[in-house]
Amino acid sequence: MPPQPPQPQVRKNILKFLGSFLGISRILQIVFGACLWVTIAANKYEGSIHFVLFVAVFFWLFTLALFFLTLLDKQDLVPLLGGERWLCTNLAHDVAAAVLYLPAIGVMIDKTNRNSFCNLPQYKHPCLYKVYLTAAVFACLCCLAYLLSIIYGARRKCRGEQTVI
Repeated sequence: MPPQPPQPQVRKNILKFLGSFLGISRILQIVFGACLWVTIAANKYEGSIHFVLFVAVFFWLFTLALFFLTLLDKQDLVPLLGGERWLCTNLAHDVAAAVLYLPAIGVMIDKTNRNSFCNLPQYKHPCLYKVYLTAAVFACLCCLAYLLSIIYGARRKCRGEQTVI
């Protein structure tokens, strides 16, 4: 028996979430987060860059989970955090992500500044300046996406709404 296509209501909910501000914001967080950790992981890294990689991968995975739970409308299955608390759960996730991305941005900016000497055309040795600069930009974009989600979630919460979309 061939698989049944999604019911019209399910498809409607999926499209509604994907077209919502939070859906678009989550997609941006996932894309920018993946770009950040791939940029770092594809190159040599050491020291405080481990923290940046931890933040990027942890929140990428967590955001991916929130995205699919909301997309499939399965947030009620999450014990203690789902149902009526789902908006607060998303808001707490976004605040934690933004707070931890700020020092990650600081680390990437510091690493970029420390390697700025090798950005000269005459410098012939391997240099991570462009890698660190790219990672700093992706970290900033990620943080911005989480900050926008915080504003959106806080606005919904202040209006007394309980859902994320």
